[in-house]
Amino acid sequence: MIKTLIFDFGDVFINLDKQGALQNALNVFQLKALDAEINATNECYEMGKMSTEAFIQFYKTRFPHLDEQKLVEVWNSILKDFPEHRLEFIQNLAQQKQYKLILLSNTNHLHIDAVKASVPFFKAFKNCFDVFYLSQEIQFRKPNADIFEFVLKENNLIAEECLFIDDTKANTDTAERLGFHTWNIDETQEDVVTLFETKKDLF
Repeated sequence: MIKTLIFDFGDVFINLDKQGALQNALNVFQLKALDAEINATNECYEMGKMSTEAFIQFYKTRFPHLDEQKLVEVWNSILKDFPEHRLEFIQNLAQQKQYKLILLSNTNHLHIDAVKASVPFFKAFKNCFDVFYLSQEIQFRKPNADIFEFVLKENNLIAEECLFIDDTKANTDTAERLGFHTWNIDETQEDVVTLFETKKDLF
């Protein structure tokens, strides 16, 4: 029996342009691929182990021809729109009080600040959840097992009573290994608002 619903944020509620943002970054940085140092720095920032100032300074050192505004613009180019019907979906779920609702997102201060600035109903969205976990604040990151173990322990949950929804297969794979029910949502063809039809075998 499912008692807790755990949702990712990007490409579950807010739309992202992962490929477009990556290509944009490669074009601006004049690179063919992001190197190990860049990827490690991005992960470090996403886990809250580096300040925004230090993060931007890293990029300014690596790409001195770019100013801070351009770097932030490139970093935030992944963010797209947040369809309002998804807000209505989670608000209805919250009002029903049938499930514990948790958000579990890999994110960072620059992205969240940009979302707050561009999504007028962000506060209403956040208020729908019993717990709202951002990787930058808890210093854990998907797909590492420790982030899921943290959520279970902090909320006294049983993995088999949880459904975890995420667009990244590596994340749902880890959750499955730990006993969670999962929905690896295909954001190009599926929408989180169809949850109870798509996963009706669980409810």
